[in-house]
Amino acid sequence: MRKIVVNGVNGNFGSVVAEKIQQLVPKEKLLFTAPDSSSLQKFQSLGIETAVADYNDVSKLISIFENADKVLLISMPFVGEKRRQAHQNAVEACVKANVNQIVYTSVLSAANPLNPSIENIDHAYTESIIQNTPLDYLILRNSLFAEAFTSEYQLTVNNHQAIITKNAGEGRVAYISRRDAAYAAACALANDLLHRQILNINGFELVSYEAFLAIGNQVTNNQIRYQRQTDEELYIYFDQIGVPRDTDGDFSKSPIQATSEGMVTFGMAVRDGYLDVEVNDFPKLTGRQPLSLKFMFEHLDDFLLGERHALESD
Repeated sequence: MRKIVVNGVNGNFGSVVAEKIQQLVPKEKLLFTAPDSSSLQKFQSLGIETAVADYNDVSKLISIFENADKVLLISMPFVGEKRRQAHQNAVEACVKANVNQIVYTSVLSAANPLNPSIENIDHAYTESIIQNTPLDYLILRNSLFAEAFTSEYQLTVNNHQAIITKNAGEGRVAYISRRDAAYAAACALANDLLHRQILNINGFELVSYEAFLAIGNQVTNNQIRYQRQTDEELYIYFDQIGVPRDTDGDFSKSPIQATSEGMVTFGMAVRDGYLDVEVNDFPKLTGRQPLSLKFMFEHLDDFLLGERHALESD
């Protein structure tokens, strides 16, 4: 029996995929990986095959992926050459292991060379190397995860502040919950009918950041306002509150578990319309509509960011 390999099941994203895929695929067909054995014990107790995966060890990856039907590659939570090399190692291993299909979690507009997001470089690179192999593939271009923004909203409320500053202008985004994006990945792994396709995994509705705050304020009865800033002003602000510019920085004192470089350049991408994408393949893939922002704010404790996992897929 050919296996479906889910990597990074100890991460915030991968753990949800691991939960959802068990509802769609017999456990005998599953193989879960993580960078350490301790996080795999609970799956072993369920009778699911597991393996410790090191993205710097291609030969080990080949043995894990050998003859798999599908392999899920969740994009790494670090940015730059380190991530590109890890992704390349995984793709190379899939080819050498005779994997049938790779499923990769990318971002909206990843192939647009003008997209200013620093994240876009790594995703475009990975999409390109996948498409230039013999592998069958499904590329899931996720919108921005709502949890990053609901968490920021809640932090602002907890700190008794009234303003959130961004450089996103009037740009629109169809924010999606990380839970929905992970469910979409599980559905892609369970689907045998889709081949060599790129799918846009968007949220329920396209909204500006001002509209995002309006939804949050209406549900929670707060009055958080949006203050527009330039890119440089926002960098200075993040520097002042201790947010690292890149993933090599120290997050121990940062109030936000994200990099300023990532947030500022994503803001630029939003402002310039690169995430204002009307096409949404989520309902077609999953058979239901994505969760709305209103629902997420009504159940806010369930839609906040977890701890950052620097060693694996997030």
